Amino acid sequence: MTTHGDGEIVLVRHGETDWSRTGRHTSTTDLPLTERGREQGRRLAARLAALGAPDFALVLSSPLQRARETCELAGLGARMELEPDLVEWTYGRYEGLTSDAIEAAAPGWSLFTDGAPGGESPEQIGVRADRVLARLLPVARASGRAVVFAHGHVLRVLVARWAELDPRMAKHFLLDVGTISVLGWERDTPAIQLWNSGG
Repeated sequence: MTTHGDGEIVLVRHGETDWSRTGRHTSTTDLPLTERGREQGRRLAARLAALGAPDFALVLSSPLQRARETCELAGLGARMELEPDLVEWTYGRYEGLTSDAIEAAAPGWSLFTDGAPGGESPEQIGVRADRVLARLLPVARASGRAVVFAHGHVLRVLVARWAELDPRMAKHFLLDVGTISVLGWERDTPAIQLWNSGG
């Protein structure tokens, strides 16, 4: 990941859902956006246009409807390609639970350290993130721009791997719904140009 390019990878976390609003862990549960989430998606259109949306060489989205709907509302639905590796970290038995409920059942638990019982480990989602980056890197290295619509935890792991960090280090990158982040380079070093902007 150290070959310099002038391109960028734009990351978009989907808009609000009922479960994101109430802090419930949402991976494979396929929820629609709330009205606030749809408004966040519509606002993204102008912001992405300022980042060169008409010239994006690649538009990837998680297959889950909250990501697809955000992409469509942002004006890029016609160019969207679904990428199964962008689905959210699978939470297994913790699907639908809040962090407080999980803490009550398993004190000290951390998704980024422990993984999810019946779901994915940090190593497994790190492998998925690496496959996504392998698809994105040729675009960025050719001085193009790509955009990704996905979910909070998988995008946090994606940025950790971009920065050549262990997937567990994703715990340090907070990411809100309806936000934009941009990955690029400083000289030959993968860098974060913008993080958690908007929402």
